[in-house]
Amino acid sequence: MQRKIYTTDFGGKKLTAEFNDLTTQANGSVMLTYGETVVLVTAVMGRANNPGLPYFPLSVEFEEKFYAAGEILGSRFVRREGKPSDEAVLSARIVDRTIRPLFSSHLRIDVQIVVTVLAIGEDDPDILGVLGASLALGVSDIPWQGPVGVVRLARRRGTDEIVINPTYTERLAGTLDIELLACGKGGNINMIETAAYEVEEAEIVSLLEAATAVHGQLEIFQNSIIAELGKTKKEILAPEVPASLIEFFQTQFTERLHTVVFSGRAGKDHIYELKDIFYTELAALEEPIDTKLAGAYFEEQVDITLHRGAIEEGKRADGRDMDTVRELYAQAGGISPVLHGSGIFYRGGTRIFTALTLGGPEAAQMIDTMEERDVKKQFMHHYNFPPFSVGETGRVGGFNRRMIGHGALAEKALVPVIPDVSIFPYTIRLVSETMSSNGSSSMGSVCASTLALMDGGVPMIRPVAGIASGVMIHKDKYALLTDIQGPEDEFGDMDFKVAGTTVGVTAIQMDVKVDGIPVPILSEALQKAKQARLDIITVLTAEIACHRSTISPRAPQIISLTILPSQIGLVIGGGGKTINSIKADTGVEEITIEDDGTVFVTGKNGTAEAAAERIKALTKRYELGEKVDVTITKLATFGAFARIDSFNEGLIHISEIVPFRIETLEGVLTIGETLPAVVCKLEDGKIGLSIKQADPDFATKRNIQKP
Repeated sequence: MQRKIYTTDFGGKKLTAEFNDLTTQANGSVMLTYGETVVLVTAVMGRANNPGLPYFPLSVEFEEKFYAAGEILGSRFVRREGKPSDEAVLSARIVDRTIRPLFSSHLRIDVQIVVTVLAIGEDDPDILGVLGASLALGVSDIPWQGPVGVVRLARRRGTDEIVINPTYTERLAGTLDIELLACGKGGNINMIETAAYEVEEAEIVSLLEAATAVHGQLEIFQNSIIAELGKTKKEILAPEVPASLIEFFQTQFTERLHTVVFSGRAGKDHIYELKDIFYTELAALEEPIDTKLAGAYFEEQVDITLHRGAIEEGKRADGRDMDTVRELYAQAGGISPVLHGSGIFYRGGTRIFTALTLGGPEAAQMIDTMEERDVKKQFMHHYNFPPFSVGETGRVGGFNRRMIGHGALAEKALVPVIPDVSIFPYTIRLVSETMSSNGSSSMGSVCASTLALMDGGVPMIRPVAGIASGVMIHKDKYALLTDIQGPEDEFGDMDFKVAGTTVGVTAIQMDVKVDGIPVPILSEALQKAKQARLDIITVLTAEIACHRSTISPRAPQIISLTILPSQIGLVIGGGGKTINSIKADTGVEEITIEDDGTVFVTGKNGTAEAAAERIKALTKRYELGEKVDVTITKLATFGAFARIDSFNEGLIHISEIVPFRIETLEGVLTIGETLPAVVCKLEDGKIGLSIKQADPDFATKRNIQKP
């Protein structure tokens, strides 16, 4: 094998980039090693140009194989990997959103990036996926304007300690209050994924500034490799726009487009009505002009018009000023008593319905992937985007990468305020249905989910809201737009989603259409997003001030109790006999026992209480000196056996009946009688009982004479 190896320090750990002849058919490839994690990234460009496509056909695949974790996973009958896990989809989206803005806008040739995880250790392969894509594209002949840097920065809770690229162990320990993954080049940021526990905006800006410093080091490393190994880039020329088309548009449509774009109407329908007129009048010209080329030119002019209006005239398409949030509406509940909780949220033309369902611990999702195995997930948020939400027809049902990404973002935003299972031991599932979409349905889902959680009686720490901001940039001028909609989302330069509470930020996601956004602009956008978020929370809490005092009567009741780990086998019984008997006798839905002895009993209509009482009686731990009522079950020469409860029996030694010596129990105790006793001995699970301590006058009452 022929290979060239390059190394650099990355966050205090060695990063190795190996270029070899393993993938000779790809345009570019690299194998990256970081700790024990190894990924192979390939970049391939197709041969056919598709100038008629209205978009750049880039695809990013993130391939996870169980062998990478040294495991044979899957079902009993299928050991081959199936569809990508949600984690793989999210990692692929991170790579896509980072590299896409750095391709030429007129490129219409298929480009595919495949990230194959060959081995996974403690380090997350998503970071290596971005770096690998940057290097594979950089050394290839594919036209691309990289390289880019990437880093995940975290902070230990309660300290100022910053961790660079925290491992899985560090991230799962629950000691980090923020994880910020940022990508970019040249000191600017072009992709952000952030999960935070109510962190202030200024602290996020500080981490973004630190990220750009790491990016710079990685860019230097990559540029030295590209200078040595890089191929000459293919030249893909933009289609030439006929002078006749330019003249026709400028004379007939420039002013009309400006009038329509800034007519004060929301959405994009009116713009595309003008586009239809443009096509009709274009067809009447004597000189034929390619309609696909003309359509692309029209879109370009819409983009220019929106930018010029925002930057030079201070105008927005729907007539709002730059910081105004569209009309808001919030409704908690009111759909049907069948639902455990529901919320409806409007922000302009974006309208979301979210349903809450509560289940017992047994309803938790089991995660069994390359990154996580045998992990229970008790909070889930799922997001749906049916075609009618944007006035289109299409396939209904199932899900795609966008739905997975938006669902995960809203889930990430809500996690910090979800109560711990020790306080609220329910499995929580939220499903957000996008009923109408005109800008940032993911942030609308956060708001509707907050309403549903509070309506369902979930004791969330604080309400969460989210908003999407945008920016129009031209050279050294820019205009920030709060609550982007329609044309601003499609033609703007940034989609900056920020969610949080009144205390701080809980989640950020950003992608751009330019090569990057300066940190000072992001800092300003964070402050504007904060004010919008606080305004939205005011509307949410005006509808429902806090979570309802009780959960829905249709939701199951969960009672939690604690037993000794040594008593788990006692509750389960041989072959599950005891626990199955409790279920059958009480009608309880489920009994879940954790390894630490925590027991969750899930049921309805009083069944949970009945089962919990059975378990309490079965595992009751008696204490010395405790007074109990016992029933005599058997007499012996050395004493009597007595039933304390349904599951426990004790011995009353003959010396513990009266305060003097007696030789026999004949005429003293009777089988079946009940009388008070005191627990006087606990040894190896056996219980000793005393009648004389419970009733010093027992001998007198029974006329028992001292020999």
